[in-house]
Amino acid sequence: MAWKEYNLDRIAQKLVLAAKLRDRDSLNQSFKMRESVSYGLERFWGEHLRLQSKETNKAQYWKETWDKLVETMAEAGIPIPNDTVQINDTESVQAMAEKLWELKLEDQRITLAVLTQLCDCLVWWTQRYKGTKER
Repeated sequence: MAWKEYNLDRIAQKLVLAAKLRDRDSLNQSFKMRESVSYGLERFWGEHLRLQSKETNKAQYWKETWDKLVETMAEAGIPIPNDTVQINDTESVQAMAEKLWELKLEDQRITLAVLTQLCDCLVWWTQRYKGTKER
């Protein structure tokens, strides 16, 4: 088995910079993302839905992070579901959550390990780039 670099640090840097350009305050989500990893993939995925209607910049940051995780796992040969879902479409939310629950345990564990590392990188870049509030 050969070493394959997935550039999580670079992915995280780009995510943080994009979030900062949209809304500096959304960077606080980096820490919340890292904390939420321990609750599982379905909870991490669902957080963008919670924020969809009231804090769109934060929701976008969560969703972009999820999308990058899905891309990275596909590169690793582990397909992760990523259906387009709106919070008011309960059936599609339920269907997507079921797909996440149905992942093989080994794939869940590997994906959570990658997500943990990605979120650690997000926190690191957030600490470097957040700066102070502009007046």
